[in-house]
Amino acid sequence: MNINSRRGTKQSAARHHSHLDRCIQLFLLSTAAIIVIAYYYFISSTALQSTAATKTSGDHKHDNDELRNHNIRGGTNEVTTTNIQEAKATIGYAITVSGCPKTNASGMLDGAAVLKHSIHLNSIHSSSSQYDYQMYALVHPSAESCATLQLAPLGYQILVRDVPVPLQEIEGDYLRNKVPKNGCCGDKEFVKLHAYTLMEHPVVVHLDLDTLVLKPMDALYDVMMDGVTTHTATKKNKNNGGIDVAFNDPMPQQQPINAFFTRDYNMAHPGMKHAGVQGGFLVLRPSMEVYEEFREIIRKGDFRQNGGWGGMGFGPFYGSMTFQGIIPYFYDYLHPGTGVELDPCTYNNMAHNPRDKPTRNDVVSGNCRNGYNRPELNDECEDCRSRPIGEIFTTHFTLCQKPWECHAQDGDRIQERLCRKFHGEWYRVREDLETSMWKRGVVDLADTDEMTKVRGGRFQPQQFRGFCKGPGANGYIPITLPDSGVLVKVT
Repeated sequence: MNINSRRGTKQSAARHHSHLDRCIQLFLLSTAAIIVIAYYYFISSTALQSTAATKTSGDHKHDNDELRNHNIRGGTNEVTTTNIQEAKATIGYAITVSGCPKTNASGMLDGAAVLKHSIHLNSIHSSSSQYDYQMYALVHPSAESCATLQLAPLGYQILVRDVPVPLQEIEGDYLRNKVPKNGCCGDKEFVKLHAYTLMEHPVVVHLDLDTLVLKPMDALYDVMMDGVTTHTATKKNKNNGGIDVAFNDPMPQQQPINAFFTRDYNMAHPGMKHAGVQGGFLVLRPSMEVYEEFREIIRKGDFRQNGGWGGMGFGPFYGSMTFQGIIPYFYDYLHPGTGVELDPCTYNNMAHNPRDKPTRNDVVSGNCRNGYNRPELNDECEDCRSRPIGEIFTTHFTLCQKPWECHAQDGDRIQERLCRKFHGEWYRVREDLETSMWKRGVVDLADTDEMTKVRGGRFQPQQFRGFCKGPGANGYIPITLPDSGVLVKVT
């Protein structure tokens, strides 16, 4: 045997064992590094989850810190904090602007700002509500310039929409000729129907600018999304899912509820077959199919001089050719059982006289206006002016006049007492908007001199909170947006 050859084999083996040892060492080091990295990743993840859980539990306090960190800009709702619970759904809230105001422009900017903040205060961001919100402005082309300028900075998504059916395409001669001057806004009132096209939301609420949300309306949204379930039936008015239905009628059980509305009995008159809806409040289920059906109804134009829509008695009355008439025609006649009339004392309360004769010394007289529709209830109608404000979900400033006109409403009459409370709540929401969201100075309502210095007004400070210099529209101090008209991110 060759000795040199044997020696070479031993050297090769030694080199092989040395290489093997290095590989084993490298493997052990790599394994140890992976274990260490995994350990620290597990520890950091646990800490982050614990911190997030702590923040989530802290959110249930619903204090003003969350309001200060909430930023709305460019038509989106951007929450700068991450401690709110996940919303059950996002509700679309829409207003319609059919034209630019000719006088008192505060009605658009100030009305929209305070309305939106009242929605915010009754959403998941600042209350017990399970629902988030998104604001929209359905704007007729003739109002695009003023609406974009005033509403976009507030966080409204501007949707420029023309009437669903051009006037010249309406086949019915009577409707085509008369609708331009019907109601408040003529055929432009049909722009509201574009709310049905907001398909990204399970529920949309259409409100007028002169409304205010006072309480979360989760019960309405729950019923529309889940039906009248055992869960919702544990609330007040358990047979109706906790909802105050007009006349205490039972909630339809056999099919989904696609709309909630109130009727405008203040416009009712003897002999009418159907009362119109109140056009400032409609909760609806978006549907392109429904929207197209409305378009077809308008295009056909079967509105009769003495019989209204389809000759079925949905008109004539104020606004019957447009929104106030076509909505009840759709839900009462064409699709019965899919729309529910709500109690106007709790939803869309306007502090109206329920009877057809004047109220004197708080004593009502005359027949019930809602008895025109329900003769069996001719002498049974609640006076909504006596309803405690804590039970009211939304109010509509029609008979009470607009809050940005500084009406004192301080007479000792049943209507003025409730109107004053409604106006006081509007100014409370405005103050919260300016102090909590825009970080403006908080003032002592009892210190009139300080209030005048900070806000400019000293007229009835407990009621108007420094935003009125005197009675009437000329005494009102309009809202000024922060940062030269753009909502800035609060940090």
